[in-house]
Amino acid sequence: MKKLFLLLYFGLFISSCQEKEENKPNFVFILVDDLGWADVKANYPETFYETPYLDQMAAEGMRFTQAYAAHPVCSPTRAALMTGKHPNRLGITDWIPGFDKFEAKRPISTPVISDELALEETTLAEKLKGNGYNTFFIGKWHLGEEEKYWPQHQGFDKNIGGWRVGAPQLKDGLSNGYYSPYGNPRLPDGPEGEYLTDRLTEESLQLIRENSEEPFLLYLSFYSVHTPIQAAPKRHDYFINKKENIKLSKGQAAYRQEGDGQTKLIQDNAAYASMVTAMDENVGKILKELTDKGLDDNTWVILTSDNGGLSTLYGEGAPTANGPLRAGKGWCYEGGIRVPLIIKGPGIKMPGKVYDLPVVSMDFFPTLLSMAGINFEETDGKDLSSFLEGGDAPEREVLFWHYPQYHGSAWKPGSAIREGDWKLIHDYESGENKLFNLENDPGEKKDLANSMPDKTMALHGKLMMELKNTGGKFPTTK
Repeated sequence: MKKLFLLLYFGLFISSCQEKEENKPNFVFILVDDLGWADVKANYPETFYETPYLDQMAAEGMRFTQAYAAHPVCSPTRAALMTGKHPNRLGITDWIPGFDKFEAKRPISTPVISDELALEETTLAEKLKGNGYNTFFIGKWHLGEEEKYWPQHQGFDKNIGGWRVGAPQLKDGLSNGYYSPYGNPRLPDGPEGEYLTDRLTEESLQLIRENSEEPFLLYLSFYSVHTPIQAAPKRHDYFINKKENIKLSKGQAAYRQEGDGQTKLIQDNAAYASMVTAMDENVGKILKELTDKGLDDNTWVILTSDNGGLSTLYGEGAPTANGPLRAGKGWCYEGGIRVPLIIKGPGIKMPGKVYDLPVVSMDFFPTLLSMAGINFEETDGKDLSSFLEGGDAPEREVLFWHYPQYHGSAWKPGSAIREGDWKLIHDYESGENKLFNLENDPGEKKDLANSMPDKTMALHGKLMMELKNTGGKFPTTK
C-alpha cells in the first residue's frame, strides 16, 4: 500500500511539473530601431504615417504613453534590455564603437566606452535558455565588435542577422542596404529585390512554425526604421501623393533650432513612411501567425524602440518628427528617450487600456523572467508582471539617463533625471541645469530652473547620486 501511495505521489508530481513546463508562456519581443513615439498613430493621431496593425495590437493589449528607452542611442539601450542593468553599470554609454570627428575641437574630453556586452553579464536569453526555453535572435545586435560577443555567444540558440554593425550597409557591389545583397555574415543574401524587413519576418515566422511545441523567446530586432532611408517596396507612391496634401499654416516652421542643430517639426518623408508601413505590416504577420498556430493565448508580445525618432541633426535632413516632444534621437529631451510601447498577452484584464505609468527598458528583464517563473537577482528594472495582469504598479522614485559623449544629432554631453512630473537636464560643457514640469509642459519649452532654484538643486543632487551609484563616468576638462 505504501509503495502504491509513493508511485501515485511521484506520478502526480511529475505530471504537475510537466504541466507547468507546458504552461510556460512564449515571448515575442519586437524592437524597432529608431521608431519615434509619434511614429505610431495610436500615440499620435496627427501622424503622417499609418500603423493599423500596431494600432490593433494596442486595442487588444496595453499601450504606455510614457515609456522610455534606457538611453538616447541604440547600443546602451540594447545592453540594458538584455541585462536589466542601467547602461552606466555596463560601461556602454554611446553607440558602439562611437565616433566624434570633431573631438579635437571639443572643450571637454569624454569617457571611453566598452565596445561589447561583456560575456560575464547574464542575459535574458541565458536565463530563459537555462530554464527550458528555445531562444532565437533575429536582426540587429550592435553589442560587440568581435564575433565572440554576438548573440550566439550570449544565450541565443540561433542568431539570424545579428552582428557588429548597427545599420544596413551600402557598399557598391557588396551590399545594398535594405535590399539584397545585404553583406551580412549572419544572413545569407536573398533573391534580387528582397527587402530586409520582409526577410527578417519570414525567418521569424519559420521559427514560430518549427518551435510551437516548446516555450520560446523570439527576439525580433528590426533594422528598420534606421538610416539609410530607402523606400520599402510597397506604398511609396501612396505616401508621395499623401505628402502633396500637407500644407503648412501661416507662420508654421518646418525646423527649429536646437542648440547647434536643427529639429524637424513636420512628418513628410514618404520613403520613411513606407518603411514604417512595411514594419507595421510585418508585425501584423507575426501576430496572425501566432493566432493561426493557436499560440496567442499563451504568448506575450512586446513592441518598443531603442530610442526616440531621428529628428535632430546638425543640419536639416532628419527623416521624422516627434510631434509635441522636443528634439530626437541622441538627446535627453523627451523626443530622444520617450518611445512607443505596446504589450499584448494572455493575462491582460482590460484590453485597450492606455497607461501613463513611466516605465523603462530595464523593466523587461525582470518582467519576462517573472512571467516565466524564473528567479533572478535584483536589477535596475521593475517587475511589471503583476501590473500587466491587473495588479498594482511597482513603486519607482526616479528615472535617469546619462549620455556623457557628443553625438551627430548635435547633442553635447549631459544627463537627465525624472522624478514624478519633474525633469532636469544637466549640461557638462556649461555646467547649467534646465528644469521642466512634464505634466504642464510635455514639449519642455519653459525652463523653470531660475524661478525654482531649490527644486533644481535638489534634483541635480539626486541625479549626481544616481550616476555615482551606478558607476557613471564623466567628461573631463582638457
